[in-house]
Amino acid sequence: MFQKILIANRGEIALRVLRACKELGIQTVVVHSTADSDAMHVRLADESVCIGPPPSRESYLNIHQIVAACEITGADAVHPGYGFLSENAKFADILAAHNITFIGPSGDHIRIMGDKIEAKRTAKRLGIPVVPGSDGAISEDKEAKRVAAEIGYPVIIKASAGGGGRGMKVAHTEADLEVALQTAKSEAGAAFGDDAVYIEKYLQKPRHIEVQVFGDGAGRGVHFGERDCSLQRRHQKVWEEANSPALNAEERSRIGDICAKAIADLGYSGAGTIEFLYENGEFYFIEMNTRLQVEHPVTEAITGIDLVHEQIRVASGGGLSVRQEDIKFNGHAIECRINAEDPRTFTPSPGTITHFHTPGGLGIRVDSGVYSGYKIPPYYDSLIGKLIVHGRNRVECMMRLRRALDEFVVDGIKTTLPLFRDLVGNPDIANGDYDIHWLEKYLAKGE
Repeated sequence: MFQKILIANRGEIALRVLRACKELGIQTVVVHSTADSDAMHVRLADESVCIGPPPSRESYLNIHQIVAACEITGADAVHPGYGFLSENAKFADILAAHNITFIGPSGDHIRIMGDKIEAKRTAKRLGIPVVPGSDGAISEDKEAKRVAAEIGYPVIIKASAGGGGRGMKVAHTEADLEVALQTAKSEAGAAFGDDAVYIEKYLQKPRHIEVQVFGDGAGRGVHFGERDCSLQRRHQKVWEEANSPALNAEERSRIGDICAKAIADLGYSGAGTIEFLYENGEFYFIEMNTRLQVEHPVTEAITGIDLVHEQIRVASGGGLSVRQEDIKFNGHAIECRINAEDPRTFTPSPGTITHFHTPGGLGIRVDSGVYSGYKIPPYYDSLIGKLIVHGRNRVECMMRLRRALDEFVVDGIKTTLPLFRDLVGNPDIANGDYDIHWLEKYLAKGE
């Protein structure tokens, strides 16, 4: 087991990893920018190192500073959390060159799954169902029209190196295709420095289903069930559930087994999430995230397994702590991402939190790194906390969520709490009757 882990992140995820390390008796080091000197993870860590000014590229994305912090403090491993350098293959390679363990997959696996086109090819080879589309990058209008005609309209054009909805355009007819292709390429080049795009069939009313997987790097793989992440705004997840209200037991078992086998065959090490669009009983691979997800707590709630503990165990060479038959699913869990944003316009709302009171009671968990008097800096992601609720079934979970949202108080800034109070009372949400377009339409109606 590791003696000392450096946590290369900030906010609630840094605190989440720190707590796991302390439970395992591992010393902790955190890095921080000057803007985060008063952050909770900095206060609670055994050691902290300031690695630069507020801009991320000069601090949390500064690989050389982070490696130097490891060497200064004697950290023998790095946990990247999510975001920032968590899916940076170069970072994983540099750590390995310095004999520091990256708590995550190999740089090669990060590269394969970080390239959307190569990831799709790999998924298809591993027996994972994929969305019909181009075999590789599309550069010319003629080629795009041929592929679109073969798979049928509407189609979606996606950036190969993309994420967060950038470089994605839908074409409903051939007349739309040329403009959509050029716009997607332009956006992709500006956002990612790579204008490669590909084409897929555009599904009309799909759910976003993701499967949590783990591999030991030596040919064993397991899955921890699925999460439903269909409530999204601009391709950003807002509300996540486990298990999905849309799947039955047979579908759940089938896609889980496919993913676990794929991870084993890939020789993958650590946590990963295989993401799908789901429509009319069929799953279509869209991407794989080679890291811990923001929404991992709902999986922990229904399995009772600490996924960060599992990450650390696997990275230290201890292998997986469970076999597939050991993993049992209990009840239902929902996570709401609480952001420092206007609940209608979603404009960021940095500032000082004057009063912060979290709900409690059976089945309630709040992951947050903020506190009363904390000043939210304007430089980073607006996520300030996650409310996770667990119940014996979805009905009980929804009732508990309603109560918890009424107890949650954040004063001094605007947050998205009012949005969730509206959603929890909506009949479609109560019935689990929604798709990836539902929230955008709901917000457009101004209900």
